[in-house]
Amino acid sequence: MNRPETGMDAVDLTNCDREPIHIPGNIQPIGFLIAVGADWMIQRAANTEPYLGIEPIGLLGRPLHDIFLPHALNSLRARVGSLRGDDAVERLFSVKLISDAKSFDVAIHFSGRSIIIECETARGDEIEVSSLVRSMITRIQSTETIENILREGARQVRLLTGFDRVMVYRFGHTGSGEVVAEALEPGIDSFLGLNFPASDIPKQARQLYLRNVFRIIADVNDEPKAIEPVTQTEPLDLSLSLFRAVSPIHVEYLKNMGVRASLSISIIIDGKLWGLFACHHYSPRLPSFAERSAAELFGQMFSLVLESRLRSEINAYEEKARRVADRLMAAAARDTDRLTDAQWMGDLVLDAIPADGVGVFVEDKISLSGLTPNEDQFRRLANVLNRGEASQIFTTNRISEILPEAEEYSSRAAGLLAVPISRRPRDYVVLFRGERLRSVRWAGNQEKEIEYGPNGARLTPRKSFEEWSELVRGEAVPFSEAEMRVADTLRSTLLEVVLRLTEAASEDRRRASEQQKLLISELNHRVRNILALIRALVGQTSREVDDVGAFINTLDSRIQSLARAHDQLTADQWGPARLEDLIATEAKAYFQEERQSVRMNGPDIAIMPDAFTVLALVIHELVTNAAKYGALSDSGSVDVNWDVGEDGALTIDWREIGGPAVMPPKRRGFGTTVIDNSIPHELGGEAQTFYKTAGFEGRFVIPGRYVVRSRGKEIHKAVPANKAGGEALITGKHVLLVEDSALIALDAEDSLRELGAAEVYLAANNGNAAKVLEERQIDLAVLDFNLGRENSSPTAEKLMNAGIPFIFASGYGGEDVMPERFQHVPMIVKPYGTEQMGQALAELAVQKNPEAGSD
Repeated sequence: MNRPETGMDAVDLTNCDREPIHIPGNIQPIGFLIAVGADWMIQRAANTEPYLGIEPIGLLGRPLHDIFLPHALNSLRARVGSLRGDDAVERLFSVKLISDAKSFDVAIHFSGRSIIIECETARGDEIEVSSLVRSMITRIQSTETIENILREGARQVRLLTGFDRVMVYRFGHTGSGEVVAEALEPGIDSFLGLNFPASDIPKQARQLYLRNVFRIIADVNDEPKAIEPVTQTEPLDLSLSLFRAVSPIHVEYLKNMGVRASLSISIIIDGKLWGLFACHHYSPRLPSFAERSAAELFGQMFSLVLESRLRSEINAYEEKARRVADRLMAAAARDTDRLTDAQWMGDLVLDAIPADGVGVFVEDKISLSGLTPNEDQFRRLANVLNRGEASQIFTTNRISEILPEAEEYSSRAAGLLAVPISRRPRDYVVLFRGERLRSVRWAGNQEKEIEYGPNGARLTPRKSFEEWSELVRGEAVPFSEAEMRVADTLRSTLLEVVLRLTEAASEDRRRASEQQKLLISELNHRVRNILALIRALVGQTSREVDDVGAFINTLDSRIQSLARAHDQLTADQWGPARLEDLIATEAKAYFQEERQSVRMNGPDIAIMPDAFTVLALVIHELVTNAAKYGALSDSGSVDVNWDVGEDGALTIDWREIGGPAVMPPKRRGFGTTVIDNSIPHELGGEAQTFYKTAGFEGRFVIPGRYVVRSRGKEIHKAVPANKAGGEALITGKHVLLVEDSALIALDAEDSLRELGAAEVYLAANNGNAAKVLEERQIDLAVLDFNLGRENSSPTAEKLMNAGIPFIFASGYGGEDVMPERFQHVPMIVKPYGTEQMGQALAELAVQKNPEAGSD
């Protein structure tokens, strides 16, 4: 009879979780166990007398070589050397351990600082384990569905082990399990479809199933054998033992079922315990050592096959979801109002994630479709969701657990999957699933009785395993892990849609702040990449030049090349940029007056962004080398011809004509490395260079995936010469420089003075600039357009009204950065140097005196 608790510890289903089943202090009597130290002296032993004729206590402290034959000990030592990893176990078959005795099958593994040796009498039935398992797995692989794989797996295990019942037992997310496949001896009761509570396989048992994937219980009526000495203070950890004794609670559990022998093989998917092959026999049964080894190997191979098939199904499902995300993005781009339309959202999203209703909460506005809570209930639910992480999806199959009042509408919406699509304020797309009234078939009433004994109160195993049903209310079908991953993909898509909406309404400061937060991760990534590239340029440039001035000039030109390439890409919203513009931009810096030094000929094609920067560095190094050592250093010229082959690949031919004699470089510098290696290494293309006496030549092939046609017309152009004339505009003049970055301001001041400015006045904002204009006579101004929280438009207005010429500087690039009334003002794109400043001043000079720009 049960007694009430009287000041004792509470007894609940977690008591079983605390049972130390890995240190029982006993083994099953199916063999004997010896534990030795690193010196191979016997520390512990169990059940040795029936096999060795020596009681366990009589072995303690003796060297193992006194007991085992020399060749046997050598074999054991060799296998210990083969153990890899904490949970490794090595096996030996039919080993002669002692004279005048039968051979033994042996398993050996580490347990802490001890070596555990487990031996059982060999049956002489060694089988070719790998060949047997290969044929078993071949049958598994020939099945088409997951259900058939599980059913065939149970059948193969039963054929191998001979057990009366073999079940595939799958764990749920709560730890409970269900029999999802089965193979039976005729006349044996079926457990197919029955559910078992999580307490039937307690937490520590599930952890052992991950470490030791095979477990045998030969006879529940066997008397366990103690490990001597039983008074040892530190128990021996038998987590990996083949003979580990059985928990008394589990023995009682099996006896209640009428089971005499059991066997389990873990099914591990993605490093987690997915399920078990659980085998029952109604009489004592011990498969041979070889059969058990084959069964263990089969379980490991079966897990791999099942994992591969599950992943294939998930990949196919997620591919479908990606198509849904693409359609969502395309549709939202055409009509942004659809983002707040729950019915439209449901028609699109529910094709990938089945649900009964959709709720959308955007900018405090609610839209509902299908089976959902009403608007007031949904608003209160959104407040509860706000307590969670802003960047993570959330799911529950019982909303009432997080909001008790949700019990009122559980028939319409019992479970949910919430997809946050912004951070602040919180906006959501929520998928609802209605209540699933279901009768769960349990293997007996899962409640356990409390009994009191010499060890205090404990929960006894269930005494009946007849089918028992429970009606589950207020609960929805859980969203699967695959559906959760799809939801995360949709979240990213919706975030991008929100980002585009934010960009379209940039005048709203709150949306601008939201845009900044959504972009911060990508910005950090790109900044790190840029810094890494700059660091590489600095390091490589420093190795190839010894003079400080040459180092600065070379490094500056390479950084400018990257900046120009980036500006060309951003001008087209990070889309493909024209090859002609790239070559023209890189070549302008080296032209002389009234000369056409670089001639281009080829179709109008554009380069994809992921290849454009690479090609820009290559063209920059070609132009630089030509200007220093080749045709552009003298009176020669360069012909650049390109064409697109049938396979779409772009071939660029670079030919220098009329310059000094060319000799191959004596050492390989960074520029040569960029020219020879960048395109093959980063783009998978080709690069060939020829140092001919008449002039350097190169051929470069860009794979077709990086090439698109721009407008389909042919080009026959020469790059125009650069114009001068800015010197008169700045020489001896007083210049106002408005720049909020101190470092950039100092660098720009040096450039202005180098160009001839007599005095440069620095201002960090419009207020400081206004004071300078009041107190000083200013002839010219350079304005950074973006000044942190303001822009320099007010200062530009004052300069324009006063008739003072000025140029803009910006880190964004593109003509759309400037207000329309300032579109005519020359602009320098950061980072810039003396050369870029001079070119902008020359353009400004031409605007003031158009005749100065004519040839």
